[in-house]
Amino acid sequence: MKYYLVAGEASGDLHGANLMKELKKLDPQAEFRYYGGDLMQAEGGTLVKHYAEMAFMGFFEVAINLRTILKNLAACKSDIAQYQPDVLILIDFPGFNLKIAAFAKKRKLPVNYYISPKVWAWNQRRVLRIKRIVDHLFCILPFEVDFYKEWGMEVDYVGNPLLDAVAAFKPDPDFIAKNNLNGKKIIALLPGSRKQEINYLLPDMLDVADQFPDYQFVIAGAPSFNVDYYQPYLNGRSIPVLFDATYDILNNAYAAVVASGTATLETALFNVPQIVVYKGNPISIGIGRMVIRINYISLVNLIVNNGIVKELIQADCTPATIGAELDLILNNNDYRQTMLANYDKLDEKMGLPGASAKTAALIVKYNKK
Repeated sequence: MKYYLVAGEASGDLHGANLMKELKKLDPQAEFRYYGGDLMQAEGGTLVKHYAEMAFMGFFEVAINLRTILKNLAACKSDIAQYQPDVLILIDFPGFNLKIAAFAKKRKLPVNYYISPKVWAWNQRRVLRIKRIVDHLFCILPFEVDFYKEWGMEVDYVGNPLLDAVAAFKPDPDFIAKNNLNGKKIIALLPGSRKQEINYLLPDMLDVADQFPDYQFVIAGAPSFNVDYYQPYLNGRSIPVLFDATYDILNNAYAAVVASGTATLETALFNVPQIVVYKGNPISIGIGRMVIRINYISLVNLIVNNGIVKELIQADCTPATIGAELDLILNNNDYRQTMLANYDKLDEKMGLPGASAKTAALIVKYNKK
């Protein structure tokens, strides 16, 4: 079959690549065309547009980049119409992908949505629209099944694909030596994959690094940038920026400071105590606080429904507050052990690997000609 996938950010690229890998096992004749990234491209097929050209996050940021977003939408719709896929697979990225779903539904293309839009966080009535334009919805968070059922929608719970990615990870035994790390305990800095995240968060993270000279800080570089992009932020600091090595960094880390997003869950799955941070345009944050209905922003806390990791948002996110929390993680053993014990509860909720294979099997089953 001919598959068209749309992923608009780094996490979608990861999950899309793993899904493509499993689809190829079930459908040896599979052909892929997609919006995605380097990981999907490594699985073959044709990359139409890289997610680095598409990822805008926040109400204000979307507004000022609206012309680019609309241009990307039009190009994607045109490419789908020209390619005429047998199956459309939309991966997260709801602001963009729900519009693509509506377009595809009118053209009678089967719409498969992998990783549910987070409609439970705000404007829950969007579920009614999803029911109209999505044929099959694959959820990765356990509480989503009951949420959709309350709205009269049956969905498939497939487990979380991050478990697949972590299970498939093979540590580099030479990681420390290869990167000339100095033998000190490592603190991972994960400032996100978008320019705006890095711009808002990395300066504070680096100021925190100055407070802890006895530790080795390491930045997980976003795959869509190179080391030159990070140099102005470093301002002469000898802090390594490593690319395509996030899991090796986490595998060797003693603690982490992490931008809110998929990486918070990855950090927890590697059993690394962490601080979750987030900053954005004040207008976007202000609007978000008015409409969002959830108690937490990190996936770790959302899944367990408890504040097991500290979240520092906007005005609360400063070098001083991050440093104070990091000091607790590093030097208060009871505090550290409590967080690690709570990670065990998260593991129980998450279940076992297999989301990518299960989703691929369902997509092939539902769309078999």
